[in-house]
Amino acid sequence: IPLQASGGGLVQAGCSLRLSCAASGGTFSSYFMGWFRQAPGKEREFVATISRSGGTTYYTDSVKGRFTISRDNAKNTVYLQMNGLKLEDTDVYYCAAGRSDRTYGSSRVAYDYWGQGTQVTVSS
Repeated sequence: IPLQASGGGLVQAGCSLRLSCAASGGTFSSYFMGWFRQAPGKEREFVATISRSGGTTYYTDSVKGRFTISRDNAKNTVYLQMNGLKLEDTDVYYCAAGRSDRTYGSSRVAYDYWGQGTQVTVSS
């Protein structure tokens, strides 16, 4: 399914940002979703994931308590609310959709479709 991420931008440390990822086509509610991020020259790393119903979420340790992943299946959209942003959160953020039998996924190989990425830059 095509995924379109948006909401990135330049913010100061400590501020908040909400990323959105809209899916078109397919049955959005049949996919578990995830957010990853990648810095230049580094591997894409897991940030957060959410189950098909939205009832189960999982985060990488560095964002726990600051980021919240959610989804609205009626709007075919997954969100990443990012609060208390830090300089080290600066990256390109990607959303992804997985169709396997997993409840959710924290590895890149679990996902079948990827969005184009949206840049998040946190300044001091």
